[in-house]
Amino acid sequence: MPRYRLTLEYDGTAFHGYQAQGPGLPSVQEAVETAIFAFSGERIRLQAAGRTDTGVHATGQVVHADLEKDWPARTVLNALNAHLIEQAVSVLDAGIADGDWHARFSATERRYLYRILNRPAPPALDKGKVWHLRKPLDVEAMHAAAQDLVGHHDFTTFRDVQCQASSPVKTLDHAAVSRVGEEVHLTFAARSFLHRQVRSMAGTLAEVGAGRWTRHDVKAALDARDRTACGPVAPAHGLYLTGVGY
Repeated sequence: MPRYRLTLEYDGTAFHGYQAQGPGLPSVQEAVETAIFAFSGERIRLQAAGRTDTGVHATGQVVHADLEKDWPARTVLNALNAHLIEQAVSVLDAGIADGDWHARFSATERRYLYRILNRPAPPALDKGKVWHLRKPLDVEAMHAAAQDLVGHHDFTTFRDVQCQASSPVKTLDHAAVSRVGEEVHLTFAARSFLHRQVRSMAGTLAEVGAGRWTRHDVKAALDARDRTACGPVAPAHGLYLTGVGY
């Protein structure tokens, strides 16, 4: 039984997250599994590197599918894209993986991008793809504050109350803030993240950029290990899962 490794790109606007939610709640997982059944006749359950929330996008989500028939990887890629043509999901790459490779458990890094459109005018072309903040942001201050989040910490402050992780302790390997034209980009990388950790950190760092918080405030919030010490949670539509390392 071959195991296919698939890299997905999707616009999360119309989906109730990556994970299948049941009838009437469209998900990325359901869309791809339906496409697999349409071309292969097999009903399978995809395994993914990570779940994304409602409205969150991806440019590098990784999943795997075990199929009975040994299809060429290019055939799988083309067939899936043909059946996903009406969906906001594309298969960017397909390959055969080793039998013990797992999209979730073999992953050593997840990478995220958070996009803030930082200009007076709201987005027209990128509506639903960026968080719009009119007030000019101090990117240097945001980047400096982000460095206090890097490392091995108890991230309870930046953990959603419904998070199901067994421990709030995580290691954040990378956090950076930069200006790209009219946008401010926040990038994060870690082996794994807590539920809504990235959006919580992004919203808090935006407070620094706006001058309402200082770097000291961010460090104090982290050290508090208290969800109520977190800044505003950034909206889902500015967040992208950009890649998974193995």
